[in-house]
Amino acid sequence: MPANAAIHYVPAGYETRGPKLMGRMAAGEGFLDAWLRHAGVEHFYCYASERKAAEQFATMAQRHGPTPVDWIPWASPASLGRPGALYIPDPGLHGHAWRRRGRHQRAYSLTGITHTTASAGAMDMIAEFALAPIQEWDAVICTAGTVRSMVAALMEEQAAYLKARLGAQRFPRPQLPVIPLGVDCARFAPDAATRAAQRAALGIAEDDIAVLFVGRLSFHAKAHPYPMYLALERAAQQAGRRLHLIQAGWFANEFIETAFRDGARDFCPSVTAHFLDARQPELRFAIWQAADIFTSLSDNIQETFGLTPIEAMAAGLPSVVTDWDGYRDTVQHGEHGFRVPTVAPPPGLGADLADAHAIGIDTYDRYCGYASQFVAVDVRATADAYATLIGNAELRARLGAAARRTAQSTFDWRHVIARYQELWEELAVRRAAAAESAPAEGPIHWPARADPFTLFADYPTEALSLQHRLECGDFPGDLATIADHPLFAFGRNRLRLDLCELVLRKVAEGPGTDLQTIGAALSETDRALLLRNAVFLVKLGLLRISR
Repeated sequence: MPANAAIHYVPAGYETRGPKLMGRMAAGEGFLDAWLRHAGVEHFYCYASERKAAEQFATMAQRHGPTPVDWIPWASPASLGRPGALYIPDPGLHGHAWRRRGRHQRAYSLTGITHTTASAGAMDMIAEFALAPIQEWDAVICTAGTVRSMVAALMEEQAAYLKARLGAQRFPRPQLPVIPLGVDCARFAPDAATRAAQRAALGIAEDDIAVLFVGRLSFHAKAHPYPMYLALERAAQQAGRRLHLIQAGWFANEFIETAFRDGARDFCPSVTAHFLDARQPELRFAIWQAADIFTSLSDNIQETFGLTPIEAMAAGLPSVVTDWDGYRDTVQHGEHGFRVPTVAPPPGLGADLADAHAIGIDTYDRYCGYASQFVAVDVRATADAYATLIGNAELRARLGAAARRTAQSTFDWRHVIARYQELWEELAVRRAAAAESAPAEGPIHWPARADPFTLFADYPTEALSLQHRLECGDFPGDLATIADHPLFAFGRNRLRLDLCELVLRKVAEGPGTDLQTIGAALSETDRALLLRNAVFLVKLGLLRISR
């Protein structure tokens, strides 16, 4: 059977129906749908916090066939040994690795994935690799070669610091395979009827040229539209034919929307500008059919892979994109369209930007926006690329057809899912043979998340032990009634009321009975929880310690 993995499932990370449609959500939704369609496994495993989420996962799975879904609750990570791997939709391996250390580190592999790596949270996750008990059989999937370089550089910086600070010599790291995001090519297949309907709705004549941008409409956190506007204006004047620019996405606020609309009016007045809300499912996929050319001039450090260029490839569109991050792994210059040059300051000239963000002067959005202000796109090369495609229908058709073939052979989800499963097979081999890093010793497996009754052991007068004897308390009452009171109901899911009832009964039968005697008749699991629940009964006054 193909390699399997449990999916760390939080619904918001795998759906695009919310008011803020982000690239990572579209990628997550696409991955999960593809996993359910192409995995070919005997069981799906859903690692979710509560049954309701697992049931939602199972409902989605049932749409693709009868494959059963096994729910693994977050509280039971040891069960992840059954699939042998856990897929996490971000780079955050550290918390999962610490929890695994307290059980069996060879039981399963952890697999994360990069989306944006510019945020403080993402960078902290990557920096934590050097400190957490990450193993050689774990991996963080990098969606592009440039992303892998960034992740490796950050890990090197952290290692250099730990070497200087602590004299550290060994820095176990996860594997960093490069696996792209995927696309459902069938969903983007060119369709003449949809094309005609979409163009008619926008007033785009048959001989007009429509250039399409799809994505978040944000000049500070996605792609600045200024070079696109300038280059399209020049291309429109050269072409002598009507041009349309379709910007399909969403605005975070009215200020940004006004800036985009005013920018299109001021900097490309010869181009008919259309702004569409791509959060609408019926538009999000259909709008690709209206276009003749796709464009995305990303200049922002928050971008990593870029999902829309491979969606354009699947739609059979030639592209004009920037030579930036993951775009250079997808759109091949002269084969699928054109990549236009970008330029940024040399290393060492952005420390003040990072520092202002680090101490909270600048938000993440402002940090990204300020950095992008100092990234330039070659406007002349962009205008020439637009003009070349606008003036040559045969070239558009040839590049678009080549792009679709590549999307089908490389980026279609069925191929990408197969690469995930090959990775999990490789990690399983490593898990069986590689040396274990940071083997668990002693009771504290995660120092920063240790048992509170260990860390705060000096707080109480004494700790209850099995040698303590108990007798009925001075404040009789009904356990179930008290436990249901609002003062206590919040903690019901961490109590064992059946165990409490048993202790009450044993003490009533033999006042002064010690807890060791009560525990002798219990299972190992119940015996481990005996002292904790006995303290709760003392707290309620239903029992007291014999002195």
